[in-house]
Amino acid sequence: MRQGEKDAKIVSITAAMRQGTGVESFFEHFPERSFDVGIAEEHAVTFAAAMAKAGYKPVVSLYSTFLQRTYDQLLHDVCLMNLPVTLSIDRAGLVGEDGPTHHGVFDISFLRTLPNMVVMAPKDENELSRMLATALNYPGPCAIRYPKGKGPGVAVDNEAAPLDIGRAEVLREGNDVAIFALGSMFIPL
Repeated sequence: MRQGEKDAKIVSITAAMRQGTGVESFFEHFPERSFDVGIAEEHAVTFAAAMAKAGYKPVVSLYSTFLQRTYDQLLHDVCLMNLPVTLSIDRAGLVGEDGPTHHGVFDISFLRTLPNMVVMAPKDENELSRMLATALNYPGPCAIRYPKGKGPGVAVDNEAAPLDIGRAEVLREGNDVAIFALGSMFIPL
């Protein structure tokens, strides 16, 4: 919402997942910049590519497991043309009661094979906000994957500062071992 208030070029696209991906508020506040294409994930991604070519900043919100359907469109329509399309990937990882058909366990592996794609996973709500700011200011495709449910409850900055792409956050210096965590696998020290 904050990004959308500042930039009229941001559009929201989903494929019959408004409530699940949390974009309902954006749809209510910016109906002219909100598109639900129905159960047509492939179309959502191709539509986003066309919007990006027209100068918009599309954010495509899908469940991780259904993003798999869009691999060809991501490769040909978005990544090979290096278009600024942001993927907001909900339900990344195991999703409990949603069942095995909704487990989003393959997104990292297939997104990493795509040329020009930046893949991010936040550890908390504030980092998610900063990653969205990063993606919306990046001149190519970005994917932000996050788990189902609520974050740990950290405060979110009023102004989300973009992150340096490719730079890890060092939480504690040491000499014995290096531990890397990605997204929700992070445990505060």
